[in-house]
Amino acid sequence: MLIKHRGFEPVVDSSVFIAPTAVLVGRVAVGRDSRIMYGAVLDSEGSEIKIGECTINCENAVLRATASGDREHPVLIRDNVFIWPHATLLGCTVEPCSYIATGATVLQGAVVHSGAVVAVGALVHAKTVVPEGFFIPPNTIAIGDPVKIYSPDEKELLAEAIKSIGFAKIAFGIEAQWEDRLSRYKQATEVRSKEFGSHFNDVILDE
Repeated sequence: MLIKHRGFEPVVDSSVFIAPTAVLVGRVAVGRDSRIMYGAVLDSEGSEIKIGECTINCENAVLRATASGDREHPVLIRDNVFIWPHATLLGCTVEPCSYIATGATVLQGAVVHSGAVVAVGALVHAKTVVPEGFFIPPNTIAIGDPVKIYSPDEKELLAEAIKSIGFAKIAFGIEAQWEDRLSRYKQATEVRSKEFGSHFNDVILDE
């Protein structure tokens, strides 16, 4: 399904396969020989999504660009990237010939360089830079530049690392204190409610 959003329509090369249940929303461009499989969602929001040539977006992968305040977080996926089912990529860049495994997540401002692997269930946190050819093990969390790998059971170290990123500011453009979760999550939902409210004016193009 192709959807016009905020005045922009998806631009898709004629060689691209888009599954009937996939959804492309707004300023989305998809390059030659790429594949968008069943249930995948590519949503540009207030920014853009660019998919290179021969890139594979498997079932139920979610790619969403975002805009927080005056800062855009486009999703830029280069040539020959493999994105497996149930992966989530938000406002990030993935360089050529990288591998994003099933259930992996890459957050706003992160860069995954060529030949890198984000293994099953792994998380690349905001503004993290994954070097060329680097392997992020399954179910771990990558944070920083230079990148450091954390396991989920390193709770205190992990909390400090995430706090140091300023994720709420990056992802939502809000300044709420780390300790004030109620305020932080209240503001986050208000930001996304306003952003997603623009979908009231969407137009389905291929009915």
